[in-house]
Amino acid sequence: MLYAVFMSAPLPPFPGPQEPFDEAGLLQLGSAEEEPCLRADAARNRARLLEAAAELIAEHGVAGVTMEAVAVAAGVGKGTVFRRFGDRTGLLTALLDHSARKLQADFLGGPPPLGPGAPPVERLRAFGVAVLYRSSEQLELELAALPEPTRRYSHPSVRALRTHMVILLRQIVPDADCQLLAQTLLGYLDPAVIHHLTQQCGMPLERLETGWVDLVARVTRTDPPR
Repeated sequence: MLYAVFMSAPLPPFPGPQEPFDEAGLLQLGSAEEEPCLRADAARNRARLLEAAAELIAEHGVAGVTMEAVAVAAGVGKGTVFRRFGDRTGLLTALLDHSARKLQADFLGGPPPLGPGAPPVERLRAFGVAVLYRSSEQLELELAALPEPTRRYSHPSVRALRTHMVILLRQIVPDADCQLLAQTLLGYLDPAVIHHLTQQCGMPLERLETGWVDLVARVTRTDPPR
């Protein structure tokens, strides 16, 4: 079936309505390129390379970030950059890790309505709005860092967003196919879609926010906020 191409492995059994669950335990955070146990010198080198890449973006935009330019700016050989990040997409993806982890921290343990403590439908609304505004702030970088289509939806940071959405949907509409529904909702938040609507169609971000709130109300069969 077509959806088998982009759906991740099935989630663990979801607790019943009265059972507590650890949302963080179901989410896989970080990125595929991240190495959890880097030596101190390797970690410093990685940080220096990312700092150099961020400075190049600030000065020249994403187009100014090449493996060669980052190596020169960081004062290392080009092979070091390739060994650390694999390719340009891996480097750009690593630059997005900080904001991705910040968003994950906010919806796992931040204040409501994005974080725990609010009704799940309110959290779902807040989640989409947070993703919309984060993407709009770093749209050029997100577009450049998009993996090629067969890898895009399996990236750990995308899987974490989808899993969080599935968890919320299972609480709101437990009778739905929440994995497929979450994948559909994530399509609204795709950086390429946001770029098309805001940059090519001229829609203000506020319209996309209103559209997200309306979409959540329709697919979850709940009343929109007053």
